[in-house]
Parts: sequence; C-alpha cells; structure tokens
Amino acid sequence: MSAFTLYDRPDCPYSKRVRRMLDVLEVNHEEVIVPESKADRDDLESITGQRGVPVLVSDDLPEGYIADSGDISSYLKENYN
Repeated sequence: MSAFTLYDRPDCPYSKRVRRMLDVLEVNHEEVIVPESKADRDDLESITGQRGVPVLVSDDLPEGYIADSGDISSYLKENYN
C-alpha cells in the first residue's frame, strides 16, 4: 500500500506539476482521478473539506493532507530530495 494518495485531474496543470515531482523524487503513491465536475467530488470533500485538486493525502501528514500544489511540492522537496 502506498503511503500517499494523490487526488487529481489529468487535465489540471497543477496536478501535472505534482505528478512530475512525485515521479522525479520516486515517491510511491496511489493516484485517484476525481470527476471533472466539482459538484461530483463528494468523496474528496469528505476527506479534505474542499473539492479542488491536487490534494496529497497521507496519515503521515500533520493535517492528513496538503491541498496546494506549491505546498505539496515544497513538502516533497524537503522530505524526499
């Protein structure tokens, strides 16, 4: 089982940035493609309280998730570089 789950959209440039960072740093993760319509993202909202992507989720994160591509990238650089 992966330590991280990335909730994202294939067409989102912010999600693409995070996926690239995860791949470059070789961080094991599971990817969950959320529905295109934000109205259909109930599962994501139940976890994070929001419907935007990307979101990196892990029990190891202080809040349980990081919901901003810049913050996700910073976290990954600091902990996996």
